[in-house]
Amino acid sequence: MATPDGTSSGRSQARRLRHYALLAAGTLVLAAVLVACSTLNRDIVAPPEIPGAKFVGNQTCYDCHTNYVRAFPFSPHARIHSPTALMPANSGCESCHGPGSLHVAAGGGRGKFIVNPGRDPQACFTCHLETHAQFNLPQHHPVPEGKMNCVQCHDPHGFDIMKPARGLAMSRVNEQCASCHREQVRAVVFEHAALREGCTTCHQPHGSINKKLLTQTDQNMCLRCHAQVAGPAIRPGRLIIGKTDHSALVNRGTCWTSTCHTAVHGSNVDPYLRY
Repeated sequence: MATPDGTSSGRSQARRLRHYALLAAGTLVLAAVLVACSTLNRDIVAPPEIPGAKFVGNQTCYDCHTNYVRAFPFSPHARIHSPTALMPANSGCESCHGPGSLHVAAGGGRGKFIVNPGRDPQACFTCHLETHAQFNLPQHHPVPEGKMNCVQCHDPHGFDIMKPARGLAMSRVNEQCASCHREQVRAVVFEHAALREGCTTCHQPHGSINKKLLTQTDQNMCLRCHAQVAGPAIRPGRLIIGKTDHSALVNRGTCWTSTCHTAVHGSNVDPYLRY
């Protein structure tokens, strides 16, 4: 209850003002954080380190690696520059290979004072953290073991600009996989239509928890394409694929392990992918 001199009312008003001031201050702090997160330039990763070496710029690389430097502007990697370089606008090559002054002074040479991501994928993993995590899964291509490298599947320099992501993506995915998996992509009379979408429709290329790098290990992988909505003449709970009731068949295992559709990549004798 307010006193005759209005003391209680004055205190309430002062508390409200302090409350509004705190809200306003909190709003300003939140706005500052959001602006900072969205507008400030931050170094998330650093280029490879070569003790004692300094950045020399792309033009110096051009003297020996002419074809690579000419094609490089067409690669998405050309947008990567080291902000700490002496020539920050021209240090795209060294963002992945490390500063090149010692390499140049030594007269070049494979592996001389230079990082080669083709031999050591760690330079790629520095930026591609999600891919690095996938290679740590139980099933993966042997890149961490040094039996493969990223360049076998991806073009980091921009030579093939007709591919999606200007070479970084596996656009001709079946052809790329065919360089090793020739039996799986051979020409057949009855082709599995999924191959037209690419091997990655069913396989995770970098790593998976499933055998053979499969995206799924049960019938659901096949049912993503082969599921059918039952018509009015079909009893509820029945699974019809094509003209065949698969309700009991799916209990025998996956489509490719139940002795049915074992020719998953294609068959020369049966349109239903059987041997």
